[in-house]
Amino acid sequence: MEVELKNIENDNGISQVKGYNPLADSSTEPSALIFNNLTWLTTAETALYLRKSQNAIRQMVCRGQLRARKFHRRLYFNKVELDQTLNISFY
Repeated sequence: MEVELKNIENDNGISQVKGYNPLADSSTEPSALIFNNLTWLTTAETALYLRKSQNAIRQMVCRGQLRARKFHRRLYFNKVELDQTLNISFY
């Protein structure tokens, strides 16, 4: 099964791979499916996703309201964890 992959770079300089569907290939191991479905967002992307400023996102990390991973001096957020945080929060 041949799949054409396209590496697309958007206006922010973030590259994305288009054209790959891990669920379409049944020969893939379950652990590989979990790894390929992870989505990591930068601080700017997280701010857009949560409709907050980047500074507000950093403050939420310092207060322990959001969990971030640091890699090469940058913060990365797991989209699934952000969704879970939104689902359990109420006001």
